[in-house]
Amino acid sequence: MALGFWLRTTRAAFGRPVFFVSTVQMGTTGLKPWVRLWTVYAALKRRSSTVRALKALYFRAMRKLGFKPLLLCVFLVGLVPVSVRAQTLLVVNQGDTDVSIVDPVSGREVATIPEKTTGVHGHEIAASADGHTAFVPIYGSTGVGKPGIDGHEILVIDLASREIVGDIDFGHGVRPHCAVLDAASGLLYVTTELDKSVTVIDPRTRKIVGAVPTGQDESHMLVLSHHGRRGYTSNVGPGTVSVLDLVGRKTVAIIPVSGTVQRIAISADDKFVFTSDQTKPQLAVIDTATQKVKTWVALPGTGYGTAATPDGRWLLVAVPSTNQVAVVDLGSMQVVRRIDVPNMPQEILVRPDGKVAYVSCAASGKVAAIDLAEWNVQKVISAGKFADGLGWAK
Repeated sequence: MALGFWLRTTRAAFGRPVFFVSTVQMGTTGLKPWVRLWTVYAALKRRSSTVRALKALYFRAMRKLGFKPLLLCVFLVGLVPVSVRAQTLLVVNQGDTDVSIVDPVSGREVATIPEKTTGVHGHEIAASADGHTAFVPIYGSTGVGKPGIDGHEILVIDLASREIVGDIDFGHGVRPHCAVLDAASGLLYVTTELDKSVTVIDPRTRKIVGAVPTGQDESHMLVLSHHGRRGYTSNVGPGTVSVLDLVGRKTVAIIPVSGTVQRIAISADDKFVFTSDQTKPQLAVIDTATQKVKTWVALPGTGYGTAATPDGRWLLVAVPSTNQVAVVDLGSMQVVRRIDVPNMPQEILVRPDGKVAYVSCAASGKVAAIDLAEWNVQKVISAGKFADGLGWAK
């Protein structure tokens, strides 16, 4: 009965049974269970709440067995469930209308979560700071600036159970697209194109708490400064970048760039914002202090998604026409290497540790994992049809 209690309780709390490694020692009065569970502090220093919960469950189970354990520590291998301790790569597959859950260690898709939407699908994804929840804006049935069905909601996914557990409804079609979680404020920002705005959401209550006007059509992608006070949107059709005061919730400036632009990134020191010109094979480098285009970087083809490395040295640019990722040296503002990837690279996500960059490759349904020390593709991960948006769950 106690074993059944333990399995049921830990499954309910953590999504799967949790087992302890124990030893039995002989005492002077006979056989006595002395449970010794060893602590690995480095792995659990950010999981104190998990440890307390496991201790409480353990003692309840031991009391049911009639044991009086004298020492409790935690042995981690096989102890903390994968859903609690694993890092996960998330991939939005436009063609399959689902989200891939990828184990970045093995480089394998371990599950898919259907969006369960009719005629519309998501493009992008963001994960909560604790890694438990993902947010998928349902953009619509078509691409930016094209006629079609307009999306009106964000799906809320519980990553432990891999189930959709709710939605955030805007009440009308807004084509919500790029979701970005601000680490400084804890707020979730989502581009809402048809309202010419960025909508502000409290991810804990899942309530809309405000909006920031962009002053432009087709505000498709968004990046935030690292202190969370500035936002920048790439406005595709107008070919501009909007500078946003996220605290005052107003437009600060609109920067002309080109006839059409796509995607946007920010440097690690917040000094530069980058967007890809869609009329020429070049990258615009915007000085955030002057709020003007400072220079242009020649690319091997028309650029698309971009991402800067945490060390501030490099910018990675997806180049769909050549099936490559161009690496820009941010010191010289020149492309210094090219890396071949599967067909039609779209979005780039640099892992928080700065060691690996993931590149979604839409035409192949693959994700390339690039080793940023060796500058080569270390893994090619199978995702779904038209793999696009990427997210990282801690």
